[in-house]
Amino acid sequence: MKDTKSRVSGSPPVFGTAAAALLVCLLVFADQITKTFAVRSLSSGPYVLIPGVFEFRYLENRGMAFSLLQNKMAFFYIGTVLFFAAAVFFWFRLPSGKKMRPLRILIIFLVAGGIGNFIDRVRFQYVRDFLYFSLIDFPIFNVADMYVTAAAVILVILILFYYKDEDFNGIFPEKKKE
Repeated sequence: MKDTKSRVSGSPPVFGTAAAALLVCLLVFADQITKTFAVRSLSSGPYVLIPGVFEFRYLENRGMAFSLLQNKMAFFYIGTVLFFAAAVFFWFRLPSGKKMRPLRILIIFLVAGGIGNFIDRVRFQYVRDFLYFSLIDFPIFNVADMYVTAAAVILVILILFYYKDEDFNGIFPEKKKE
């Protein structure tokens, strides 16, 4: 009979990692398709979906959120590679089991969002943004930004209210004192 108890530590099963990689690919594909559609559809100007509230407006963003760090591509390349390394590290260090499943899902969305915008930075030297909430004059964003923002907000909530310090003991094991 197969042991149904979750492992306390160790890497996720290969199938879980393969499924996660496939989901990342699908999410990145969705992001890239929406950006391509936006470029083709919004070249003549914005499309107002809900007047005074929401519209599709194309913008080539050479910075990050709120147009910070304009044209600092080296920063973005290095930062993205470090972020991906950290994500892979945590993916394989997270204890197995249902309790960590939400964190694994959030890592998938964070990585997919990062890859989606990284592809744009490498291909075009800017990120293609096209979603605009005119009601609150919120900065124009894209699908990858939604992945990252939603995952980051949920991550903060989970860390503050769901997980306990001891849930993460396997990630950074304490050194034994001699």
